[in-house]
Amino acid sequence: MSQRFGLHTSTAGALENAADEAAAIGANAFQIFSSSPRMWRGTIPPKANIEALRRKRAEHDLTPLAIHGNYLINLASLDAEIRRKSIQAFRGEIARGLLIGAEYLVFHPGSFKDQSVEQAIAAVSGGIEEAALGLTGPLTLLIENTAGQGSALGSKLEELAEIRRLTEPRSPFEIGYCIDTCHSFAAGFDLESRPFYDFVEKTLGWSRVPMLHANDSKGARGSRLDRHEHIGRGQIGESGFRFLLTQPELRGKTFILETPAEDVSDDQRNLDALRLYSRTVTTRSAG
Repeated sequence: MSQRFGLHTSTAGALENAADEAAAIGANAFQIFSSSPRMWRGTIPPKANIEALRRKRAEHDLTPLAIHGNYLINLASLDAEIRRKSIQAFRGEIARGLLIGAEYLVFHPGSFKDQSVEQAIAAVSGGIEEAALGLTGPLTLLIENTAGQGSALGSKLEELAEIRRLTEPRSPFEIGYCIDTCHSFAAGFDLESRPFYDFVEKTLGWSRVPMLHANDSKGARGSRLDRHEHIGRGQIGESGFRFLLTQPELRGKTFILETPAEDVSDDQRNLDALRLYSRTVTTRSAG
């Protein structure tokens, strides 16, 4: 299976506009927010817009579609009210994902502030289980790795693996992972050497990573700075993406851009860069 390349697009005006935006630059996959990412209460798209989205996806071969979870959600929170709202909001994301036919729901694992990592992981697992209660369908939940800023969970891949281990036996949904290139680099991983790819296989299993967020990094490796940059123009650089995109484990994966949109041509340029680097033969193989 060949790699697929897409980007995060806007649903402003109508849900199906996100598909039009992706198709306009030749993407064949895309990611959206299912509702406002900075408000607790989500809205359900009208049925007509859901049908229009389905038609446009079929017309332009836009698969997969991923939803990115609300930024406010923190399933690890010790605050009872935030936890209640987070579970309710996450349930809304699942329900809307099923309704619009999304293949994936990508979410951040949350923050372990004022508690142990083990307690936070158990809270995230329990929150997912509660949010998913009574829901079922062909949606895969993808836990995203983080840059390691503050008390965020998920910069250590072992934490993601433990969330899945605790959750999947009781979850009606398959659980996998989304690897973010900027977050990985900022967390200290060298994306231009084989040990990173071997470690992902050992810890998570590449078969459980159907999607990657493709972002260069403004910060240096190990900086824990979650600042995205245009592909090839950051600290990962052209050589890093050429290496990453030609690794055998990443054949058949979907790459979604979350790069800055400072100019109308930025998305096209970043998408073209991913496709170009994916066709580059690299010879470096050791870290």
